[in-house]
Amino acid sequence: MQETDWEGVREVFLQGIATGNATFETDAPSWDQWHSTHLASCRLVTRGPGGGLLGWAALSKVSNRCVYRGIAEVSIYVREDCRGQGVGAALLQQLINDSEAAELWTLQAHIFPENLASLKLHERLGFRQVGRRERLGKMGETWRDVLVLERRSHTVGV
Repeated sequence: MQETDWEGVREVFLQGIATGNATFETDAPSWDQWHSTHLASCRLVTRGPGGGLLGWAALSKVSNRCVYRGIAEVSIYVREDCRGQGVGAALLQQLINDSEAAELWTLQAHIFPENLASLKLHERLGFRQVGRRERLGKMGETWRDVLVLERRSHTVGV
C-alpha cells in the first residue's frame, strides 16, 4: 500500500464503516493520520483485473512498550461487492506471512460479535477468541461488545 492507494483504501474503509459492524470509527481519517498509526510494513492492497482496489489490510502497534514489539492489531476491509469471494482470506493470509517475516509473534483482532463473516475468516486462519470486552463503547445510543481474537505465530517467538 502506498499513499497513492489512499483514495481507494479510504473508499473501502468508508464502506466498512457504513455496515455499522466493522469499527467504532464514524469517518475515515486523512492519509497522514492513518499513516501515523499503522506499521510501515505489512500494508497490503489487492486489485481486480481492471486495477480497481478490492480490499486492504494493515497492522498497527498495540503499544510502544518494548515488551509488545512483536504484537500488532489487524485491520482488514473488503469492498462491499467483493465480499465472500476470497479477497479477505487472501489478504489475511498474506498479512500473516508478512507479519512473521517482520518478526511479529502475535496478531490481535477486535471484532464486533455481529460481524460473523469477519469472525469466521479470522478463525479459519488460526485466530482464536481470547476474550470479550463488554460494553466497550457506544455507537449512537447503543453499547457494543467487542470480541478479542489472537493468532500466535508457529514460527516466530516459539
